[in-house]
Amino acid sequence: MADTRNRQRRHNRGQRQTSSRLPFTKMHGLGNDFVVIDLISHPASLSSEQIRELGNRHRGIGFDQLLMIDAPNRPDADFLYRIFNADGSEVEHCGNGARCFAKYVLDRGLIANSPIHVETANRLLTLHRNTDGQVQVDMGEPEFTPASLPLDAQQQDSYQTTVNADGSDHLIEFYAVSMGNPHAVLVVSDCENAPVKSLGARIGKLPLFPQGVNVGFMEIQDRNHIRLRVFERGAGETEACGTGACAAVVAGIKAGLLNNTVTATLNGGQLQINWQGEGHPVLMTGPAATVFEGHITLPKRAGTGE
Repeated sequence: MADTRNRQRRHNRGQRQTSSRLPFTKMHGLGNDFVVIDLISHPASLSSEQIRELGNRHRGIGFDQLLMIDAPNRPDADFLYRIFNADGSEVEHCGNGARCFAKYVLDRGLIANSPIHVETANRLLTLHRNTDGQVQVDMGEPEFTPASLPLDAQQQDSYQTTVNADGSDHLIEFYAVSMGNPHAVLVVSDCENAPVKSLGARIGKLPLFPQGVNVGFMEIQDRNHIRLRVFERGAGETEACGTGACAAVVAGIKAGLLNNTVTATLNGGQLQINWQGEGHPVLMTGPAATVFEGHITLPKRAGTGE
């Protein structure tokens, strides 16, 4: 039955036209804010330019990422989960968004109960909503090979490079982790005063990272707690980054600095991260919230009447 339903959804996706008026839901996970669009119930096609217009906080709705719910391509998935930054670029994964995705489809009865199996660009996620309303996401296994990020370097436990930011050169050491999207994790002594915006932006543009990178600044408070700030590729510093929290904790565990279950405190709140080591998935648990709902008239595509 599920496969038949998904085939019908894919057929509808192929038949869709650009809709000028579209319902949306504004959500957030620890302040990392999203606009969620259900393309199964309301078929539409959005260009990168239209996504940028919607992401403009002065002229559109504004968001860190746009989340699209669509019909899956693979038979073992319930939904396809697509993520777009405010600059219109599509990315592979967003952990905070995955929690909001689970809340959305359960609250609206698009699926009866959890677990929910969600197809992303490069992996299958499993989402559970706990009895307290928190959502646990099986994020899959982390990867460390340079090709998985990608990273233009030979594989090492950690990497060093020189970055010019704020008019001076900084010799940095970082850990490279892929959570389905690329992360560089720096261990810092003072997270609050770390040059997240200037250094994060410069690291993200290094030739080492041909597709860019999310940059995490991790302060280890003890073996069970970290403080983290993340400069996200295509979005800048956000209130929270779920995949960034997973990558930071994984890097700390792999380096022998952290225990297997860690509380990560980000600007927007706390996430619980568990990783039992190589060969095991990373489990992330945290909240998701609905802020408001509305309809928006899509900006016309450039050079068309649509």
